[in-house]
Amino acid sequence: MNTNNKGRNKIITDLIEISILAGERIENIYNSDFRSSIKSDGSPLTLADTESNKIICGSLTKIDKDIPIISEENASIPYKERSKWNTYWLVDPLDGTKEFMNKNGEFTTNIALIKNHKPIIGVVHSPMRKETYIGIEGHGSFYVNEANNFRELNCKKNTANKKKACRVAVSRSHKSDVLSEFLNQLDDYEEIESGSSIKFCMIAENKVDIYPRLGPTSEWDTAAGHAVALYANCCIESSRGQLEYNKKESYLNDSFIVTNQDFKHLIDVFKPIALEQ
Repeated sequence: MNTNNKGRNKIITDLIEISILAGERIENIYNSDFRSSIKSDGSPLTLADTESNKIICGSLTKIDKDIPIISEENASIPYKERSKWNTYWLVDPLDGTKEFMNKNGEFTTNIALIKNHKPIIGVVHSPMRKETYIGIEGHGSFYVNEANNFRELNCKKNTANKKKACRVAVSRSHKSDVLSEFLNQLDDYEEIESGSSIKFCMIAENKVDIYPRLGPTSEWDTAAGHAVALYANCCIESSRGQLEYNKKESYLNDSFIVTNQDFKHLIDVFKPIALEQ
């Protein structure tokens, strides 16, 4: 893969186009009388998941056929094999299937390029909002609207929350007692519900101050949003240190927290609670 500036710009353009194409197919199914099934792990599956997966994985292969792909819909790759991969794509073709099924529009497509256990490129696309977020190592993070206008995202800029309350992004579908335990440690807070990886992007856009996740997520759920937040200068830590990828047989992440610069002190409040659960 060509990783000079010109080559990287082409990759970003391609990834945005792939995300939009998959998003259009998802939207078509969303507006139809679709059905769902249940996967072996108990999670829901729709035609939108499989169709988006075909579009994204097929298109990524055309960018560079030598870069392997891990996707939620084809993740049964032995760790003995994938542990040798230095660089690979990590994809969630439809993040927020429950949001998709509940018809609230809060779902995304997630594409990340992982190198040395870290996302170096991440693209999060919201099909219903027609919005895309990208994070690129060495270049920063950006919001892209439907007209393809770019706006830089930076957690270090204008993050002073004039309100007293800490704005907390919480999952619409995955609340827990341990999350309540953490929130009870805050002086004052305001919960802002959202589904999918949009919560990472909300911090990068300074719409919320923290996103604590004290529950199960898989690596494809977080990698693209992780890149968007990371390269917007947000702080991201798991309960055991850095949030890293493809370092163990399981795809499950440890609990983690994302904060802007003003609220990074809450990482020290979060970790003991996360480790005790």
